[in-house]
Amino acid sequence: MKGTEDLGGGYYANFRLQGGFNSSNGKLGLADTTGGTAIFNMESNVGLSGPFGSVKVGRQIAPMAWAMAETDVRQGDYFGSILTAWLGMNQAAGWQGTNTNGPIGALYDSNAIVYKSPGFYGASAELEYAPGGVAGQFQGGTRESAVLKYSNYGLNLSAFYYNGHDTNPGATTVPTGLDNNRMVYLGARYTIHDFSVSASYSNGKNPSKSNTVNLDLYTFGLGYQFTPAFQLTSGLYYLKDKNNSNNKSTEVAAGGYYSLSKSTTLYAQVGYVDNKGDMTQMISYGEPVAPGRSTTAVNIGMRHTF
Repeated sequence: MKGTEDLGGGYYANFRLQGGFNSSNGKLGLADTTGGTAIFNMESNVGLSGPFGSVKVGRQIAPMAWAMAETDVRQGDYFGSILTAWLGMNQAAGWQGTNTNGPIGALYDSNAIVYKSPGFYGASAELEYAPGGVAGQFQGGTRESAVLKYSNYGLNLSAFYYNGHDTNPGATTVPTGLDNNRMVYLGARYTIHDFSVSASYSNGKNPSKSNTVNLDLYTFGLGYQFTPAFQLTSGLYYLKDKNNSNNKSTEVAAGGYYSLSKSTTLYAQVGYVDNKGDMTQMISYGEPVAPGRSTTAVNIGMRHTF
């Protein structure tokens, strides 16, 4: 659920409530705390926008997630994209998928205050700070990030720095302000006529234990718009452990999309992942692959928006 109220003078009040649930049993989606659920586990925020840019307060998708999707030809798809590769990075860092508070970067941040600047000749910035709300611990559970973007002449550039404290705590763990979640990213996507290409580099590590969690991710993508209704995209995602050369993973994916109308799209996708050592990079969101195993997946469906 989302809404916008026109306040006049170019200013708007906005809100967004978004959550997920299991349609087979009604169970709500995961929350930050291990074992916990929440009705609006994706977004629950209010904000103000206008000539100054925008400010949103509450639980929301972290700006870094948008920055990655916008510089990936496959646009952070739930199947074989920079999103699934980044989740593989989180799993390599010890994330068990039992909460939404991953050890490298963030898809969702609670209590977040995010400012987005207006565009200036294609350049813009986003700043995030999320207080942890832990009594007696000023940095307990806090998050902060900065994102720089450029979008003009068919070129999209994104760079960000993300830092978090007390990442992925257990259900009974008391946050102490431990700095243990850091990610940096630089990516680009360029479109000329109907051809698109993208590439990126990112590093995620635990600053308090960089000798055990220090991972690099390299991506490359190609896409072509054959007609206004038909598009093909492809991507390569290579993940490696800087502390153990035996731990590495290569994922490739490709997909075709055909628009039946402005609101309905048919799609077919195929992906392959080759995990070495302890790597468990996935092809499909939420479906981890066993350590050191290779697998192929196919995804066919229809998407309708209304």
